[in-house]
Amino acid sequence: MITLYGDASRTRANRCTWMLNELGIEYENKPLAFRPGQEKPADFLALNPNGKCPTLVDGDLVLFESLAINLYLARKYGGSGLGPRTPEEDALMAQWSFWVATEVEKPLLLTAAVRHLFDPRLPGTEETDITLGKLQRPWSVLDAHLQDRTFMLGDRFTVADLNLAAVMHFIPIADVDISRWPSMQRWLEACLSRPGAVDVRSVAFRVPRPQSSRDIFAMFV
Repeated sequence: MITLYGDASRTRANRCTWMLNELGIEYENKPLAFRPGQEKPADFLALNPNGKCPTLVDGDLVLFESLAINLYLARKYGGSGLGPRTPEEDALMAQWSFWVATEVEKPLLLTAAVRHLFDPRLPGTEETDITLGKLQRPWSVLDAHLQDRTFMLGDRFTVADLNLAAVMHFIPIADVDISRWPSMQRWLEACLSRPGAVDVRSVAFRVPRPQSSRDIFAMFV
């Protein structure tokens, strides 16, 4: 049986939980989440020396990094639905997964932290002006790509959509207005309305707000 290490309400394991829900695979969840500086159990470090969640164990395979886990699950268990039908589709699924991690995740996560996760919340601060500015270009790229497509690769929902939407679920958490990108907005709403999708209400933790903007940006370097 597959084992997934990670608390879906506090770690990126929520991305893998969504994938496993879509696939309908039975699995065991060990809901680990570690605070900064907290000592990790030796048996977990033996699986993942990085000491971070999620980590997936499937037989003899131990795999970490949430988007890589989802690509693996789609290829092995996704059939011709979530997974690739051709090498070209496989390459595009990897391309968009890497793209969202490099172009979108950091500024969007920082925006969500400032507007929702930090305590106290201070919406409309200098930090969000900067981070939302960095998202204008990638969101315009994504919106243009989706103008003549229902999903990332065409008419069917795949792991490419799941990986992107699982990162971008911070948009409703941070209450970011994306009406300027109507195709992206339509697509994201369709993805997050799926029965197995990440529940935006699941992100329930709070982080003490750093004292300065410099400290905030340092957290995401």
